[in-house]
Amino acid sequence: MSQTEPAKPKPPRRGRKGKPVFPVRRRRGYSFRRLLRRIGDTAWFHRVVAWYIRSAIAFGRMLGRRRATALAAGFTRLISPLIPENRLGAANLAAAFPEKSEAERRKILRGVWDNLARTAIEFAFLDEIFEDFHIHHLDKSTVSASGIEDFLRLREDNKPGLIFAAHLANWEIPAIIARRFHLDVTILFRLPKNSIVAEDLMTRRNELMGNLVPSRLGTVFEIAGVLDRGGHVGMLVDQRRQNSPALPFFGRPALTSTLFARLARQYDCPVHGVRAIRKPDGRFHVELTSPVDLPRDAEGLIDVVAATAVINGIVEGWVREYPEQWLWVHDRWKGGGRGPTAAGASPA
Repeated sequence: MSQTEPAKPKPPRRGRKGKPVFPVRRRRGYSFRRLLRRIGDTAWFHRVVAWYIRSAIAFGRMLGRRRATALAAGFTRLISPLIPENRLGAANLAAAFPEKSEAERRKILRGVWDNLARTAIEFAFLDEIFEDFHIHHLDKSTVSASGIEDFLRLREDNKPGLIFAAHLANWEIPAIIARRFHLDVTILFRLPKNSIVAEDLMTRRNELMGNLVPSRLGTVFEIAGVLDRGGHVGMLVDQRRQNSPALPFFGRPALTSTLFARLARQYDCPVHGVRAIRKPDGRFHVELTSPVDLPRDAEGLIDVVAATAVINGIVEGWVREYPEQWLWVHDRWKGGGRGPTAAGASPA
């Protein structure tokens, strides 16, 4: 009885340099995610989202600020375990606070969703929040502030100035205070992809915050023009930026834009930090730091990488104080890697 020889395996296809090329197995869900992205880029979907946001704002104003924010926060806390970013937030908190128990980190994460929901609804009530705001009666207003002396000095010194902030509490509030205190500040921000929502946001923010510059190609020249005229520029510095050095943030390398530090190096102007703090009673406190002394190189100029690392450290200190008020569900450390950070910076 004859036996047939087993079929020999087909050799892999080889590329240009003679290396074997194996077929790539597609990940499940890839085509579905691509479909969702395509739907999200359509004009009709933009109109639906804009209608939903406008309706939510109108309904919120009908309820009033306290009831609307409480309802939004409670609903968001309830559904947050179903939101994909909830797992990302839990992983970020576990890496940042290994000394905390899982129960403590879960409580922080619930607070993160609570704060995000309140911030979104408060956008419809920003004018109401500042109704009783007055520089001479800060103790009686919904928004209090510290660092007023530095603020007035910054306003009256006739020099360019830079102010950095982070996504803490309601991060829109410091810009409104600057407008109320007649400080000429140009705010750099990122426009949403939805053009209808972006137009609504621009209209509303222009009413409350003054000069706004969307982040896009050519923005650097526009900001430089503001500083050349002796104006002030404010920007959020706690988001991931591609093609940027990986600098320490909570002990892990995170891609961090150096634009703020490069402007500080070029103009050698006063640099301040500002943050908002949400209080349990629905009030806010805004804190402006004294001028930040940034590290310099051998030539006496501000060291861009080292200065950016210092700013990261200040923001980290703010977040550690009120971790439930920061944006942990943002993939801040994506692309940062696990290896050494950029030269000149030591891990936190």
